[in-house]
Amino acid sequence: MVLQKGDFILIDYVAKVKETNEVFDTTNEDVAKKERLHKEGEIHEPKLVVVGESWVLKALDDSLLTAEVGKPANVEIPADKAFGPRDPEKIRRVPVKQLYAKEINPIVGARIEYQGKMATIRSVGAGRVLLDFNPPLAGRTLIYDLTVTQKLNKAEEKIVALIHRRIPVVEENKFKITIKAKNLSIDMPEETFYVEGVQIAKRGIAMDIQKFLPDLIEIKFVETFKSEPKPETPAPAVVPSEEKKAEKKPAKETKPAEQ
Repeated sequence: MVLQKGDFILIDYVAKVKETNEVFDTTNEDVAKKERLHKEGEIHEPKLVVVGESWVLKALDDSLLTAEVGKPANVEIPADKAFGPRDPEKIRRVPVKQLYAKEINPIVGARIEYQGKMATIRSVGAGRVLLDFNPPLAGRTLIYDLTVTQKLNKAEEKIVALIHRRIPVVEENKFKITIKAKNLSIDMPEETFYVEGVQIAKRGIAMDIQKFLPDLIEIKFVETFKSEPKPETPAPAVVPSEEKKAEKKPAKETKPAEQ
């Protein structure tokens, strides 16, 4: 099955640096844990790509036009089509005390922000730190071992995938999709109410849907808040009135007066 621009697909991949065989990215959770790439809260799963939209490196995106669903592929991307060549002018030595002043502990390999730019610490010594402002993968040839696991054809599948792309922490099957004529209704599960940045995510979802499914002219997000069921209050115990209590009390015996 030949893929075309605009196709919705899910891809699984392991990305390596050719020169060192180091894995720098993957959609496979087991590989991520093995290579110490997994971080708390991150989700490793097949990645949604709309072919031709540059959601991945352009060279990788272009290679998808020759990929087949379910067939493993190996894609090699030279440095000039990946992150470009390394620029020696982007490497600087700075006094280590400047990092200490910013409460930065200089560790070789760490990524830090320095003067508004991201840099990698290459070496520490003699009171100075070598900072590399090149992208971490600059000058490297990249290898992607990938498989297109699925092609999404139905509108409902595409909508759910676009939602999951923006709100990956909530399971896809918890969103209810209803399409009537040119109107789309998305029932948001309660878990989304507390997701940080969910309003921005909804805006992004709406823009994605309008772009890729232009026949849908109205998009509605439905949030339903349900109150907790109140516990039943037991009926108060029946207490006899004072009058009735008095009736039940035995009469006191009256002793005759002494003569």
